[in-house]
Amino acid sequence: MPHPVTRVLTLLELLQARPGLTGAELARRLSVDERTIRRYAARLTELGVPVEAGRGRYGGYRLLPGYKLPPLMFGEDEAAAVVLGLLAGRRTGLAVGEEATESALAKIRRVLPAALRERVEAVADTVEHTSRAAEAPRPAAGALLTLADAARRRRLVRLRYRSWQGRDSDRELAPYGLVFHSGRWYVTGLDVAKGEIRTFRLDRVGSAETLAGGFADPGAFDPVAHVLASLSAVPYRHEVRVLLETTLADARRRLPPSVAALEETGEGVLMTGRADRLDGMAAMLAGLGWPFTVLSPDALRREVTALAARLAAYGSRDPGPAAASRDPGPAAASRDPGPAASGSHAPGPAESRAPGPAGSGDAGPAAASHEPGAAVSGGAAEGAQ
Repeated sequence: MPHPVTRVLTLLELLQARPGLTGAELARRLSVDERTIRRYAARLTELGVPVEAGRGRYGGYRLLPGYKLPPLMFGEDEAAAVVLGLLAGRRTGLAVGEEATESALAKIRRVLPAALRERVEAVADTVEHTSRAAEAPRPAAGALLTLADAARRRRLVRLRYRSWQGRDSDRELAPYGLVFHSGRWYVTGLDVAKGEIRTFRLDRVGSAETLAGGFADPGAFDPVAHVLASLSAVPYRHEVRVLLETTLADARRRLPPSVAALEETGEGVLMTGRADRLDGMAAMLAGLGWPFTVLSPDALRREVTALAARLAAYGSRDPGPAAASRDPGPAAASRDPGPAASGSHAPGPAESRAPGPAGSGDAGPAAASHEPGAAVSGGAAEGAQ
């Protein structure tokens, strides 16, 4: 016969999985009478897990939100999903708080059955990742939850914010949305004092307080598009304008908004971006595999020419007898490097062209061109710095 404590925990699991079950249904599932079900429900309430019993013959039982999170009853797949989700969040930067993930993992691992705990830990110990672990500071859970609630209910918030220069300021913000991008959390919305839409990094938010006032629905505002546009306008040493001989659809597949602004023209696609190092920009352009014309700056044209000369020299090297014996053959040489390849395409004649009259048009909105392989780390808006 099951122990009464086991039956109480089973009742809790049933109420979490199927709220509203009647006393008769619960009694049948637990092989007890309805009077015992009422006693078990009272016991859960005494333990800080408030249970509501509906009135009448068909009234059901359900859990009420209490001051404490009730003990969760997980199946094997559910427990594995929670643990793996926490591990993934810790690596990608999606998790919040510097210690919350470790604390939650420790608590869940302690209560997992030994066999399941060992299987889950085996996955954590053996799985490999193709991307680097996020290194950005974690935002506080309180700030994230406050901003999310304010964005959903259209309430103003007061932020205590530290800029990238280390200056603290108080901001009144109408939060339009939250965005997670490249290992960082951002909030974007209307800076009430400045009357402009700004982007703020959550890990630089010292505190967030919900205010009494509300704000109008921003309508079709796209938080993701605005954050990416803000990040693409980060100030860099060089502004770059290049005419790509491809379609706008193909260019967008290879160059996201956080890397460059793209504009379709009669001659191709005008790419506008910014970069700290022009040799990195030259390698990125060569890796795209399309003919292109550098419109500005002249220094980028020289970098492309130098890269072409280096690649030509590498291609003309004599491998020698020993190296020739290790030739992988035509099958390996014919592999398509795909979109991820960077710097593997030797610039052809089109890539060193001098700009003609077509390149004198307006470049459109400024964007940032980040170094290939580098993570986006800031934003053009004051708050994203």
